[in-house]
Amino acid sequence: MIQRALFLDRDGVINHEIGYLHRAEDVTFVEGIFSLCRTAMSLGYRIIVVTNQAGIARGYYSVAQFDGLMDWMRAQLRKEHVELDAVYYCPYHPEHGLGEYRRDHIDRKPAPGMLLRGAAEFGIDLAQSVMIGDRCSDIGAANNAGLRQAFLIAGTEEGPCEGTYTPIGRLDEAESWLKSIG
Repeated sequence: MIQRALFLDRDGVINHEIGYLHRAEDVTFVEGIFSLCRTAMSLGYRIIVVTNQAGIARGYYSVAQFDGLMDWMRAQLRKEHVELDAVYYCPYHPEHGLGEYRRDHIDRKPAPGMLLRGAAEFGIDLAQSVMIGDRCSDIGAANNAGLRQAFLIAGTEEGPCEGTYTPIGRLDEAESWLKSIG
């Protein structure tokens, strides 16, 4: 059986973007995220988060704080019958990183490193997988990894992104697409 994944950016897709989120009390989930994930799971998709975390690179919060927040978010998702298969994050930034975090890295979107890690770890067929993001870097990562479909949540970029993607206004549009292809 083909193993597929739904790759999700975190900030702006799973939770509302507030800039350098690192506290549970600041999390507001995006409308439709629970239903989208339940539908994807029912169709056999792995649910994998792929997120650039420049806040770690900039010293705004620690890896331990990020891990703690993700543990909390996973618990909230479980209450909604959503299980994340993996969370990959890139704590590096080539210009604004401090110390060891100041460098470019294959995991930093638009590079495909985190998606390739998911494919290797779970035996995922990237050509049958999907990405939902809110930035051009998400589209770049999806295209660079050879994903079947990339969705860009409208309203976060000033202009169009390079590459192939479908703009959406709400997550239920991506959910409907998943249902339509089975």
